[in-house]
Amino acid sequence: MAKQPNLYAFGDVDHLAKSLRKYLLQCQSTGVERHNAFKVAVSGGSLPTTLAKALLAPSDENGFVDFSKWEIFFADERAVPLDHEDSNYKLLKDELLDKIPADLGKPVVHPIDVKYMDDVQGMADQYQDAIMKSFAAKDSVKIPIFDLLLLGCGPDGHTCSLFPGHELLRESDAWVAPIEDSPKPPAKRITLTLPVVTHGAKIAFVATGDGKRDILRQILDTEEGRSLPCGLVNEGGAERVSWFTDTGAVEGASWEIMSDDPQFEIN
Repeated sequence: MAKQPNLYAFGDVDHLAKSLRKYLLQCQSTGVERHNAFKVAVSGGSLPTTLAKALLAPSDENGFVDFSKWEIFFADERAVPLDHEDSNYKLLKDELLDKIPADLGKPVVHPIDVKYMDDVQGMADQYQDAIMKSFAAKDSVKIPIFDLLLLGCGPDGHTCSLFPGHELLRESDAWVAPIEDSPKPPAKRITLTLPVVTHGAKIAFVATGDGKRDILRQILDTEEGRSLPCGLVNEGGAERVSWFTDTGAVEGASWEIMSDDPQFEIN
């Protein structure tokens, strides 16, 4: 029987961030041991704020964040200037990147190339090339395996810019794909494809608030929910997937909630 994803629920965002920090540090350690780098793909939404709370906390018994080993990609991005309010890069920059103390090092960050703003296929191709240069340096690879993908969950069950019922869910060849008809504005975006997301060494969703309750209950407990993008990631990633939530977001869900002081096994 296939293992299911891990579900962690916390009383408040502070406790969630503390646990997420422990998880991130263990993922960082594993990535550095594997290839002397920590390759991460990050989504937007409320995630960067929670990441900042977790990563900018003082060093503790779980270790310290070594941003000099981090290589940050975007799980999806909007075809807008990098200083636009809809830019996931700007969001991460404002919430986290600009606040990293010098003694924690500086990550390598891969924003989109804005010269392709009017050509999202060209933007997707350029971003795929950037990923390929990072991942395929020693051997050609069929698919990149990120050390960690940090994802959000939309109210419709979308993640990255993979939306329910969209044809992009069937994309199996490209690593990065364009989307010109996003049901959520802005319409033009690029996104990692489902095979890339589900092949991550570790995959973490961060979803908090009572407003997530209905969609999480659907994703975790119903057959229909398993066909939503977040449900497809659960299915493809299985035990490599972990959900970090608060109690309000998962109230009424039947899944077993793991310990509120989890001891992660990252290998």
